[in-house]
Amino acid sequence: MLILNDISIRIAGRLLIDHASVTLPAGSKTGFVGRNGTGKSTLFRAITNDLAVETGSISLPKQTRIGQVAQEAPGTEDPLIDIVLKADVERTQLLAEAETATDPERIAEIHIRLADIDAHSAEARAGAILAGLGFDAEAQRRPASSFSGGWRMRVALAAVLFSEPDLLLLDEPTNYLDLEGVLWLIDYVRRYPHTVIIISHDRDLLNSAVSSIMHLDQKKLTFWRGNYDQFERQRLEKLELQQKAHVKQEHHRKHMEAFVDRFRAKASKARQAQSRLKALEKLKPIELYVETNVQPFTFPDAEKKAASPIIALEQADVGYQPGKPILQNLTLRIDNDDRIALLGSNGNGKSTLAKLIGGRLDAETGSLTVSPNLKVAFFAQHQLDDLVPEDNAIEHVRKLMPGEPEAKVRSRVARMGLSTEKMLTPAKDLSGGEKARLLMGLATFDGPNLLILDEPTNHLDIDSREELVHALNSFKGAVILIAHDRHLIEATMERLWLVRNGTVQPFEGDLDEYRSLVLADAKNSGQPSSEPVQEEGPKISKADQRKLAAQKRDALKPLLKKVKDSESLMQKLQKEIQSLTEQLEDPALYEKEPQKSVELTKQINERRVKLASAEDIWLELSTEYEEALAE
Repeated sequence: MLILNDISIRIAGRLLIDHASVTLPAGSKTGFVGRNGTGKSTLFRAITNDLAVETGSISLPKQTRIGQVAQEAPGTEDPLIDIVLKADVERTQLLAEAETATDPERIAEIHIRLADIDAHSAEARAGAILAGLGFDAEAQRRPASSFSGGWRMRVALAAVLFSEPDLLLLDEPTNYLDLEGVLWLIDYVRRYPHTVIIISHDRDLLNSAVSSIMHLDQKKLTFWRGNYDQFERQRLEKLELQQKAHVKQEHHRKHMEAFVDRFRAKASKARQAQSRLKALEKLKPIELYVETNVQPFTFPDAEKKAASPIIALEQADVGYQPGKPILQNLTLRIDNDDRIALLGSNGNGKSTLAKLIGGRLDAETGSLTVSPNLKVAFFAQHQLDDLVPEDNAIEHVRKLMPGEPEAKVRSRVARMGLSTEKMLTPAKDLSGGEKARLLMGLATFDGPNLLILDEPTNHLDIDSREELVHALNSFKGAVILIAHDRHLIEATMERLWLVRNGTVQPFEGDLDEYRSLVLADAKNSGQPSSEPVQEEGPKISKADQRKLAAQKRDALKPLLKKVKDSESLMQKLQKEIQSLTEQLEDPALYEKEPQKSVELTKQINERRVKLASAEDIWLELSTEYEEALAE
């Protein structure tokens, strides 16, 4: 059990946590959430005793072993498997002592303890963890120095998982994983036998791997049972009740104040006035929570719609060295409204394919046909380094708007989701999420027909990721997405392409089926497995399968449009109801325009009736579309 009792934490004079208390049960799997910069990683430092708390105490059972990923990735000449095995310090020490011990009783004790900690299966367990994180049997024997920084961080993660601490602290572990690694990690954490706290903005991980949420907001900590979706629903319900209680209390307060002001000087009512004055002094105000709004993402639409197919590949090979293609025999088609997520573990060629589609690589053989006047926007995390460090956002945008007035330039920057203060901040001082917003705004500046996003969520918090979902769903062009965020893929993409074994094929299953494939691969020590087993039936060539799937999608486009139109109408009605409700809850309305409340109530009821009808239509159309797609 972890007990945080009345703790306050201050860094460089800034108070991050203020007299907060929470208790985490032993064995719990807890997601730790909150906006970027609120102090989540700082609290981890306090739990590991690397930082002293200003007030209160942090309590753990004696001899609790705490584990977290090392901040520096291993870069030695040791093989990966040895680095992971050494993370179990007790096993390493016992094996070393067994080599030199001479006392028969001590030798017996060592071997009994080695058996107790299952030391003889250690290499198999370490290998399974490394395989789950993307290292096959051959890679596990290579020195750490031969891998890039991102892959080394996976080794550091593997090491702490293998050591199996009593309290496992994971700080954004998915940032250096691909989707396949994330799917494996979710399964591993779910089965982990001890307490886990995960700082993460990955909604799928927070829904699938944890059973409780610890929320840091307004310098306070709160504990919620359930996964992230349940936490969000419960929290919104609590905020709604709090808002209503605040309004009710304010009405009550004003009524008492009016009585006191009116009768304070009147002898016959003076006692009652004094009584109400004392009650006012004792009335503890209900704080009105002010939600900090997250700025939306905005992707401008292209001036002209590109003719389909916008990209067509025929028997194409692509790579970085002549005669050594990374991907071969690519025969693919992208239409102007396609939403395609690229699956496949890192190193299989997803980014290579994205560069080929985006015009950054040429096909070595075969053909690549591009629709006339096609505009492509390309975003990749490594491009953050392309920003001019000393230039602010306005200076970056002004280069694309020469001669335009300052007000127009600032307006365009504001549409990227940067506040007035951040507009004037040098790029080097912006947060990772703010840099990502600026770079996406610059990449999509001219209104693309095709948007290619390579890991766009690494520096975005969970609310910003949700805004990215809305922006992608509102974008009218085609989208190619590489992401380790399953929620983002499922909420925005309609097709899946699997990049594996040197080629690319449509994946006709869903992400649940892909997850099963990934876990099966990891179980087989990371060796590539065969394609998913198809149901028995007439043999149809893959080319015919693709053709039939494309024909089916074309035939269902009118129905899909009706589904999306229904969704748009529902969102519009929900926003109108929310706006009218906010007006109705304004206490000033009843003083200035009491009759208007009747009209507002009528308008709300009318829209609720329309919303119920729209939801019925949407449900009917969605069911029809899904059934037709599954046939």
